[in-house]
Amino acid sequence: MMLYFVLFFCVLLIQRIVELYIARANEKWMKERGAKEYGQAHYKVMVFIHIAFFISLLIEGGAFHSGVNHYWPILLSGFILMQIGRIWSIASLGKFWNTKIIVLPNTEIVAKGPYKRLKHPNYLIVTLEFLIVPLLFNAYWTLFIFALLNQFILSIRIPLEEYALKEETEYEKVHLHTRGWIPLFKKEK
Repeated sequence: MMLYFVLFFCVLLIQRIVELYIARANEKWMKERGAKEYGQAHYKVMVFIHIAFFISLLIEGGAFHSGVNHYWPILLSGFILMQIGRIWSIASLGKFWNTKIIVLPNTEIVAKGPYKRLKHPNYLIVTLEFLIVPLLFNAYWTLFIFALLNQFILSIRIPLEEYALKEETEYEKVHLHTRGWIPLFKKEK
């Protein structure tokens, strides 16, 4: 059973490294065209939270491995669906997708794919991952701590990203009726 954890952890780590590579290439492309970056201070905190999540998962789910959750088929299926949603979100934004808040002024706002119905689908996916991934390996402390920390950083990040997009683009006009990052809420304040 430990082999499942190691394989899963490696796949998750490789996925994040690939995403950072894509984000860096997109950042370079956008900044060459005059993009502005917002939220540099909170980004460092967000990176720390994500790195600490991996370390905590490695310790609790790996070193103190108590097996795979009894409901692993359901949890793994949910995780796979989230990855499909993650790829769809990244592909829909194309060159505009990033892990940082980088906005190209006066550019056309993406309102296709999952962004047609939801403002921040990737944040919903990350939130679900912070719940499902630790649960998959019975890492309950990791789940509790990082689910809370993720909500804390998103409470800073989402309003700042909304502000940046409203300042630099016609975001508010395009997404006037689009739901917020949590589908139950119509829009963020």
